[in-house]
Amino acid sequence: MRCWLKIEEMALEELMQRLNAVSQCADEIMHQDIIPLYAADIQDQLKKQFAYLSGGRGGDGCPVITFPDYPAFSEIPEKEFQNVLTYLTSIPSLRDAGIGFILVIDRRQDKWTSVKASILRIAASFPGNLQLVLVLRPTGFFHRALSDIAFRFNKDELKMKVPIIMLGSVSELQGYIDKTQLTEDLGGTLDYCHNRWLSRRTAIEGFAQKVKQTAQILQSFGTELAETELPNDVQSTSSLLATHTEKKDKMKEDIRVAVEQGDDILGSITKPVTENPDYKLNQDQLDNQITVERLLAQLHETETAFDEFWMKHQQKLEQCLRLRNFEQNFREVKAALDIVSERLSAFTDVGNSRSHVEHILKDLANFKEKSDETVTKAKMLASERDAFIQSNHYAVDSIIPKCSELHHLCDAFTTEIERRRKLLNKSLELHDLLEKSMKWCDEGIYLLASQPVDKCQSQDGAESALQEIEKFLDTGAGNKIKELNKIYEEYAYILNEDLKDHVQKVFQKQESMEEMFQKRQVSLKKLAAKQTRPVQPVAPRPEAFVKSPCTSPGLQRENVSNSESSALRRVNYRKAKSETTELHQSRGGSTMDDEENLAVLRQHVMNELIETERAYVEELLCVLEGYAAEMDNPLMAHLIPPELQNKKDILFGNMEEIYHFHNRIFLRELETYVEYPELVGRCFLDQMEDFQIYEKYCQNKPRSESLWRQFSDSVFFQECQRKLDHKLSLDSYLLKPVQRITKYQLLLKEMLKYSKNCEGAEDLQEALTSILGILKAVNDSMHQIAITGYDGNLNELGKLLMQGSFNVWTDHKKGHTKVKDLARFKPMQRHLFLHEKAVLFCKKREENGEGYEKAPSYSYKHSLNMAAVGITENVKGDAKKFEIWYNAREEVYIVQAPTPEVKATWVNEIRKVLTSQLQACREASQHRTLEQTQSLPLPLPASSCASPSRNHIRNTKKTEEKKADLTSLEGCGTTVAPKYPEKGKGWAKPSHSLDASEENDGWSSAEEALNSSDAEEEGAGGAGEIKLTPGKYTVVTDYDKGVSEEFTVKSGDLVQLIREGEDGLWFVKNLSSGREGWIPASNLLMLIGNSKSAQSLSSSESGTASSNLSTSSSCSDSCNVSSTSFSDIKG
Repeated sequence: MRCWLKIEEMALEELMQRLNAVSQCADEIMHQDIIPLYAADIQDQLKKQFAYLSGGRGGDGCPVITFPDYPAFSEIPEKEFQNVLTYLTSIPSLRDAGIGFILVIDRRQDKWTSVKASILRIAASFPGNLQLVLVLRPTGFFHRALSDIAFRFNKDELKMKVPIIMLGSVSELQGYIDKTQLTEDLGGTLDYCHNRWLSRRTAIEGFAQKVKQTAQILQSFGTELAETELPNDVQSTSSLLATHTEKKDKMKEDIRVAVEQGDDILGSITKPVTENPDYKLNQDQLDNQITVERLLAQLHETETAFDEFWMKHQQKLEQCLRLRNFEQNFREVKAALDIVSERLSAFTDVGNSRSHVEHILKDLANFKEKSDETVTKAKMLASERDAFIQSNHYAVDSIIPKCSELHHLCDAFTTEIERRRKLLNKSLELHDLLEKSMKWCDEGIYLLASQPVDKCQSQDGAESALQEIEKFLDTGAGNKIKELNKIYEEYAYILNEDLKDHVQKVFQKQESMEEMFQKRQVSLKKLAAKQTRPVQPVAPRPEAFVKSPCTSPGLQRENVSNSESSALRRVNYRKAKSETTELHQSRGGSTMDDEENLAVLRQHVMNELIETERAYVEELLCVLEGYAAEMDNPLMAHLIPPELQNKKDILFGNMEEIYHFHNRIFLRELETYVEYPELVGRCFLDQMEDFQIYEKYCQNKPRSESLWRQFSDSVFFQECQRKLDHKLSLDSYLLKPVQRITKYQLLLKEMLKYSKNCEGAEDLQEALTSILGILKAVNDSMHQIAITGYDGNLNELGKLLMQGSFNVWTDHKKGHTKVKDLARFKPMQRHLFLHEKAVLFCKKREENGEGYEKAPSYSYKHSLNMAAVGITENVKGDAKKFEIWYNAREEVYIVQAPTPEVKATWVNEIRKVLTSQLQACREASQHRTLEQTQSLPLPLPASSCASPSRNHIRNTKKTEEKKADLTSLEGCGTTVAPKYPEKGKGWAKPSHSLDASEENDGWSSAEEALNSSDAEEEGAGGAGEIKLTPGKYTVVTDYDKGVSEEFTVKSGDLVQLIREGEDGLWFVKNLSSGREGWIPASNLLMLIGNSKSAQSLSSSESGTASSNLSTSSSCSDSCNVSSTSFSDIKG
């Protein structure tokens, strides 16, 4: 840098010297250094032409100055006279002027007195050297004679430094000066035009001034360039270079104009010669030509000097700009390398499974591919080092270290990413070994479970089984872990605690499997030995079957925490399993094989659950990183349509929340149950509340689907899909959470199927029920959000309990007769939503579109407050109908369900709501009575002896489902009168939209898949609330779920309830088929819904013995205790 500054100072100094020389030379050429006078300054004085320099020369080359006849010569001001003479004497070269001037004074038309005065004035004012003065005296006789006489007498007075010769004629003048050097007015042939001469002199002097000014301007500009400080950023440097270049171009243009000016002057001087080669220029013309040529040479010298300086200055600016670009690129590349290095440092996970490692390797490969661009840029920038050195850059000392640093960072990044890849490949190798070992173990267990026990009892069968085992064991050479310590040693640098624990578990499983094989071999070898007597294989007696070892009475969920309970179950399970194994070995292989078969099947289900869970988590992460994160990537912003921007939350919903739950919590919890698949129900129960997040995702799905359909062809999504190498588009992955939540209930059903006699069966059943409940809630919420036209807040109606499509007839006491009559015959399709506080009647409207856009919407019609609702369970003539009536049957709605099962489910659910309201009313009444009497409450009648404590309570989590005993309620002493909302706000009186115009509405009884399954799950609920009595009943629906698998009933069969047994079972005889069997009491109400002993739960107008269960009638303002009766209620 210092060297460059020194070079630039030297260049500036050289430029100044050369330009100063040009300025001085221009002055010398024009003699301005002696007499700084220009023709333009005295142009008016020169135009008077009282003296002129014609260009003629004397014999020895003396310049000739002519004083033509000028009548007003004596009137010329002295200053003007002096200026003209001074200027004229300064024009010839110094050499010619040094010889002396010849003055030709033409006074042929003048008087002697004027001649004398002119001579005296010229002699006194002439500034140059005189060689000869030639005077043409007056031509008149008198004045000629007078001049001769006067000249003789005044010779001394007119005496000058040079002789004065009085001439009488032009011919005499030609004796002293050649004719060719005299102008035409003096009888010569010299071509002279005073105006032309004056114009040319003015042009030459102007050109000389231009040359001088150009040199001076270039001096100033060069100083400015040299003194400019170099900027520190690219933009300023680029701007400075552009500014200086613009100024330079302007200077070059000025020089070009000046050169053209000089060429024009030179051309005008040499024009006569050009036009006539024989034409000879006079000495003055030759002098002018030489002067212009010298000035042009000086101008070219000026331009050359400036160009040389500018090249150095431009090189400096360009090198500065290149340096600033390098520094800026260095900062950007360095920052990018730091970012990719930091991201690379996050690749610390070695994976917990083969698929996980493959996913990490794929991520690493994608990361490397994306990072290659940054590394390539860094290497290209570092490679500029040689170019800087070759160009002799002034800052090469600061550039070389930066290039070396970039080389080092690139090499370090490449080395580290290669090290990570090798680690992951080693991890993949280990997981391959572990998976091979696990697969080998599973195949071995399956082999043991698949060997038929009865065939092994014979010698040939035992030998065949032994051969199978030995053949299988031979395959273990390349599949099993041979030495655990060698594995630890070989993979020490990738083994973390989790992976080490996983290796140990696999090895333990392998040892356990080999131990099982050894025991089986021992048993088979004994059987294969030569038997002395035949052995008749006998199936073990039923008493020999050991009940599940997993029914330890010491496990009580109420008193043990989740983690302690889980650990205790596993300890008991191991202990019981050990005891069972010993017992099996002592009693034979049949029970052991059955249990092994179930264990293998449970393990297969568990493996599928965990593997699909891992794949699910990876798919969610892939979507979040490959699509959601890219929507915030500035480099991808130009591909996103403006209408799609800022709508990531709509498109992806709460997928990120779902991912974090599964990745951080649920998957890890599942993996802890990998060895105890029958206990996995507890894992679901512990996390059941977190599964509620799926409801939010599913509610947002229609909006997400609609947004996707608008922009599915976007280049952004196509680019993201290309980067991820996905065969399916984004919408397939957005459906994954919906598919996953429905998959759990299938897996739980499978696990429960193979775990009926295990300890975790109860938890599995509860988990299955809870998952189905979540699916029902999700499905119901999807329908609820489609309700339109409801002015109130649906959340104020309480929890949504049920929803479904029905045929509805109206039978109101009030209203138009025609409408009433028509309503009895033609149903209207209505979609009912049962809430805790109200039931909504809506009209289902199918929407056009595809996917979620085709989902129906529900147009709100009216609603009924549950505080004023009653029901009649059975309607004559149709087992699928029931009544919902309002305000003491002022309004009656006959509802027809698609199936009797759906009807039973809805009736039971409505009964629960009404019962809970009456229970609350009763408690409020008792509380008020207690406050009024300040005494203990009156004892209840004998009919209320059935206490809630007698109900079967499985655990404390289900206490809220306990039903109040209907027979224990006599009345309410406190009013629980609902406050009805204003008309049009939800609970007002029914609107009159149920008119004849809607009578022809079509209806479809097809339910959603999720809703149908949920309805079946809850179809048995609430049946235990009605006390069953022995008698004959007609079955209204098929049934094949009795305790005895052979006992089934069909719709229309006549059955007899004989007696009630333990655990809520009734012994029932099918009078139609003659078969008998046990049926849970909870299922009987559904089977005998409209038979003679099943009564309605309302005030039916049919005259049948029934009771009223309506809070509107039981909780009146007067609180009449006898207003509600519950007699003759039968199950």
